[in-house]
Amino acid sequence: MAIILGIDPGSRVTGYGLINAVGNKLEYVGCGCIRTQTQDFPQRLQIIHAELVKVIEQFSPQQSAVEEVFMGRNASAALKLGHARGAAMVACLSNQLPLAEYSARKVKQAVVGHGAADKAQVQHMVKALLSISDNIAEDAADALAVAICHAHTQASLIRMAGAKSFSRRRLR
Repeated sequence: MAIILGIDPGSRVTGYGLINAVGNKLEYVGCGCIRTQTQDFPQRLQIIHAELVKVIEQFSPQQSAVEEVFMGRNASAALKLGHARGAAMVACLSNQLPLAEYSARKVKQAVVGHGAADKAQVQHMVKALLSISDNIAEDAADALAVAICHAHTQASLIRMAGAKSFSRRRLR
C-alpha cells in the first residue's frame, strides 16, 4: 500500500492528486488545485510550495511524481513552468518524499493509451480508472494521471524484478 502524490505544475494553477496503490488496484484519495491570485511571481512560487507542504502533511504520501516541463513555442512560459515545477519538487524533497518525473506523453500513454490524448480524454479516463463520479478540475485530473502513471510504472518494475527469467526470443 502506497499513497502517491501526483503533481501537474503551473505558475497560475498547480494541480495535485493522491491515489492509494494497493497491488494492482488504485483507489482515489483526493485532489485539488492550488490557485495563485497574485501577480508577483516569486510569491506565486512560495504559495505553490507552502500549499503542497500542507497537502503532504495532511495526507502523508509515501511517493511523489511530477510532470516534466513541455517546451512549446513560448520560452518564457516554459521557464515559468519550470520554476513552478521546482517549487513543487522542493516541497516533496524537503519532506523526504521519493520523487519521479514523467513526460506528458508518457502520462497520457499510461492513462489513455496514446500520447496525443487531449485534456478531456485524460479527465474521462482518470474518472473511470478511479471510479470518480464527481466533476474534477482538468489540472487535478492531470495530477491524478501523473500519480496513476507512477503507480503503473512502479508495478511494471516490480513485475520485471520478480521475473524468474528473461528472454528476448519470440514466443510462438
